Amino acid sequence: MFIFLRRRMLPAALLLALTGCASLSADHGFSEVSEITKQRLGQTPVQQRSEQEQGEAREIVQKLLQKPLTVDAAVQIALLNNRSLQAEYQELGIAEANWVQASRLPNPGFSFGRTRSGDDLKIVRSFSMALMGLLTLPLSSKIEQRQFEISKLKIVNRILQVAAETRSAYFQSVAANQSIVYQEQVESAAAAGSELAGKMAKAGNFNQLELAREQAFHADAVTQLTRSRQQVMVAREQLVRLLGLSSAQTAMQLPPRLPELPAQRPSLQDAESLAMAQRLDIAAAKLEVEGLQATLGLNQATRFINVLDLTYLHNSEPGIPHETGYQISLEIPLFDWGGARVAKSEAIYMQAAHRLAATAVDAQSQVRVAYHGYQSAYDLARHYRDQVVPLRKRVSDEYLLRYNGMLSSVFELLADAREQASAVNAAIDANRDFWLADSEMQLALGGSLPPPAPASSSSPAPAKLQGTQP
Repeated sequence: MFIFLRRRMLPAALLLALTGCASLSADHGFSEVSEITKQRLGQTPVQQRSEQEQGEAREIVQKLLQKPLTVDAAVQIALLNNRSLQAEYQELGIAEANWVQASRLPNPGFSFGRTRSGDDLKIVRSFSMALMGLLTLPLSSKIEQRQFEISKLKIVNRILQVAAETRSAYFQSVAANQSIVYQEQVESAAAAGSELAGKMAKAGNFNQLELAREQAFHADAVTQLTRSRQQVMVAREQLVRLLGLSSAQTAMQLPPRLPELPAQRPSLQDAESLAMAQRLDIAAAKLEVEGLQATLGLNQATRFINVLDLTYLHNSEPGIPHETGYQISLEIPLFDWGGARVAKSEAIYMQAAHRLAATAVDAQSQVRVAYHGYQSAYDLARHYRDQVVPLRKRVSDEYLLRYNGMLSSVFELLADAREQASAVNAAIDANRDFWLADSEMQLALGGSLPPPAPASSSSPAPAKLQGTQP
């Protein structure tokens, strides 16, 4: 067995020793991570490794915060300033250090003994080398190198997740700010109706049922407005956390309205195939399976001999010629034949293979769900924009004409104002849901989508609703 291993693996080990070992890179492979991220996301992450780089990042963040924040600027700030991401980047250094450590030659051992028996002095010297570690060095180094590549893919995948979370938090915050304008108008209309109903009830022109109904409308409007203000605060703080902003930087400027819908219904051909080709979690799982396969091969090769040490001896005694020679130490597979170790490796390998298959199945399902939700959200948002909101506007115009012609009461006009505001709020929610679905679609595909063309028609602007004053 020893002769077989020596003939097959010793030349490779000697070649590795002659050509040199792997060494630590300047950025621990972050440049590759940055390049992959730029291809998938269109943004470049920055690793902060010194006080100077941290200061430069703060300056960039401060410049971006001085003007209304766009979704791309929000993602850029997150890639620069998110502390969780900066912590994830350190995994590259750990993985590369493991690879470099695995590629280094094992340290030799030296022992020295000095014994005396009467006037006789004996000196024992030995120089030892872990031969099995040297023979398996190329394969062990390759396994750790593959783990280093897996770490790069996992880091990029994490960057894509943070970017998707940032986009979602951005759209949530903008939509909450846009909606609260209409909630305040609903509350104002309900307050006007409640006040007018109270005055008419005192004058005897309003019964208690109608008065209670108007007061209930106002109470509900106050409740909804309070909840909306809480949602604004929660959504904003979620965005602040993802951007990594301090309490002094929370006064960021958000646009007053969500982006316009794409001009055409979004359509992607072969979305599942595209996801299988570019999703990084699948690529990382494939590399992991390959690495475990190599580990299984290593355990099978060292099944019977796991410990093999070669020692050079040099002993000396006064009056006696020096004694030189070598000594080989190996583990005798008397009780443990390595079967359990190989069986464990086989089980881990099969476990990873099944997980890879499950990841692929889950990814295909996620793409189908995300794509359906993406198109449905677009259809719904466009329906609100092109049908519901214009119809509510026509109804409001008719109510106003009837009110001016004294054919409808002020309470009917105020009730219509509340309904119009509710329809506009629903349209804002539908628009928000589309952009959230857009972020989910990008994450499901493992890359950014083509930029949508701007729509010709605009979404409803926050204008004062008709009939809010009696």
